Amino acid sequence: MPDQTELNRLFWHSRRGMLELDVLLVPFVKEVYPSLDPADQARYRKLLACEDQDLFGWFMERGEPEDEDLYRMVRMILDRVQPK
Repeated sequence: MPDQTELNRLFWHSRRGMLELDVLLVPFVKEVYPSLDPADQARYRKLLACEDQDLFGWFMERGEPEDEDLYRMVRMILDRVQPK
């Protein structure tokens, strides 16, 4: 389980200043990230390193990441807010 310092850092990195991203990433890091396995936690950190415009396009489903790790994380976040 990540320590509080790491969670705080991830929380601030998840705040992108773009409402569409903040409403997806901030609740995810607060509610889901701590329970992810270490591989998915690493995928989330990798996702945070991406450019906001790329993230916006992926989350608005105007495209998808070619990287499988990033694709998995984008789908995990979208599936959480878009019940099937």
